[in-house]
Amino acid sequence: MQIRKAEINDIPTIQAIAEQAWRPTYGTILSEEQCVYMLDMMYRRDVLEKQFHGNVHFFMLESEEGAIGFAAYEAMDSQHGKLHKIYLRPLHKSRGAGTFLLEYVAKFAKENGQKAIFLNVNRLNSAVQFYLKNGFQIDQELDLHVGNGYYMNDYIMKKEL
Repeated sequence: MQIRKAEINDIPTIQAIAEQAWRPTYGTILSEEQCVYMLDMMYRRDVLEKQFHGNVHFFMLESEEGAIGFAAYEAMDSQHGKLHKIYLRPLHKSRGAGTFLLEYVAKFAKENGQKAIFLNVNRLNSAVQFYLKNGFQIDQELDLHVGNGYYMNDYIMKKEL
């Protein structure tokens, strides 16, 4: 496996991976209507382009088969960063790919002066255990209205670097 900085022409691949990962991840947590709403809200081309042109760094995880996952990370200030997104194609989960990508992002953050990484994760998402296993701690709970009557019921997790 290897990781490279994503380019704007990777947006269709990022969208495809997100689409493939969302239903298995959130299908039992969120309604189909909320999944459709949130995928559009977070993964429309214009939204991703704005992030690419802003301070968000996208990284592509690739294997011999091509792109199998991605992460999006942003330095929030001189001390703290935020992991906005990390998704894998479903067939590549539980094979070490997520840990490999997460460790890369943590190393990138540390090399760029951050002392801690934060992330939001749905409180019912099985990924909570993945993050705990990888050194994150639950920092607080957040119920965030995202529009259309939908909420993100998240933990904010933190990892010291």
